[in-house]
Amino acid sequence: MQKILISLVFLVTTAFGAQAQTTALQELSTGNDARGWEAVGRLDLDGRGFCTGALIAPDLVLTAAHCMFDRASGSEFDPSRIEFHAGLRGGRAEASRTVRSAVLHPSYAHTEDTSPDTVRYDVALLQLDRPIRSTRITPFEVSNSVRSGTEISVVSYAQDRSEAPSLQETCNILGHQDGVLVMDCSVNFGSSGAPIFRDENGVPRLVSVVSAMAELDGEKISLGADLAEPIAILRLALAQGRGLFGSPPTSARVIRQGEHADTGALFVRP
Repeated sequence: MQKILISLVFLVTTAFGAQAQTTALQELSTGNDARGWEAVGRLDLDGRGFCTGALIAPDLVLTAAHCMFDRASGSEFDPSRIEFHAGLRGGRAEASRTVRSAVLHPSYAHTEDTSPDTVRYDVALLQLDRPIRSTRITPFEVSNSVRSGTEISVVSYAQDRSEAPSLQETCNILGHQDGVLVMDCSVNFGSSGAPIFRDENGVPRLVSVVSAMAELDGEKISLGADLAEPIAILRLALAQGRGLFGSPPTSARVIRQGEHADTGALFVRP
């Protein structure tokens, strides 16, 4: 983790003094609390952990690429062993689906080193076995406008709050350079892939997903990719795969059901 702190210190040295006040985490344990956030869900990873993801289409979940790799062995998960539980609260989900396949950013390299390069491309799209169509669940749109000082919010599951999502209504982008966002949002293990939003005229739109967590001068920070470039690449891959990833598009890496590849040990991520 130290490597990435040294590399990113310059991004945040001028931002800490000007940041807005952050708010505490609020558990979304009731239907009223969770209204509008039902498209955020928990990704259960073959009984070996979980991440957070968010729908950007009825059959597409956006999350972090490193969530596709087993923490202990570093091998890729079989997508069919991953389940997405939209709006999970108290053991009940608004909808549950199995993952059919996953497309990772072509520049993402799963290694032990946590560096700006791994964060910059730590994005994946998961295609569900069936679309989620519900009047209670509205997929999120992706924003293409973000800069340092922007107030954001995060909705996430974590190891200490795995049965219901929590909302941090206000946190901040402290630094933004070369496709990496440094934020003061509160994350923990299980928060990987959690959606980061900015408010656009009262509508939450995605600007990032949680990739890593660290400390800087005793302050906890979180790191994620600016989605503007990665999402365009992944959507192109989706188009080239005709929506089903039936043949591997040249612009992205595809993991299908039943496929595994040993890629080494997984570094510590949230």
